[in-house]
Amino acid sequence: MFTQETARLLIADDDPDLLAAYTLYFSAQGFDIRTARNGLDALAQYCAWHPGAALLDVEMPRLDGRAVARRIRSVGDVPAPTLVAVSGLQRAEERSESLRSGFNHHFVKPVPMPVILAALNGSRRH
Repeated sequence: MFTQETARLLIADDDPDLLAAYTLYFSAQGFDIRTARNGLDALAQYCAWHPGAALLDVEMPRLDGRAVARRIRSVGDVPAPTLVAVSGLQRAEERSESLRSGFNHHFVKPVPMPVILAALNGSRRH
């Protein structure tokens, strides 16, 4: 069960169709959503809103998702937000780089949305 604060989800992806699909799905799951289409906007949204979770595309314009994750981690929010990377990058080294950057999970597109939801639910602290 989500609390009001942990139900906040930032979603950032430069693909407008995918961003709309994520927003529709996670809104229906009870999340309060804010979105961004590039990394700088995602970081600004995070710093203004401090959501409990963020779903970030790795390859975004202006600032990639890994740089956003590193900067989010440097904010030092407690509890730390759950960070989920979604990417076309599928090599083991690329996944490892995402995890080193501060992501809790790295999924390769296309990712079934219930898989992302399970990762978000599994990472929630009550």
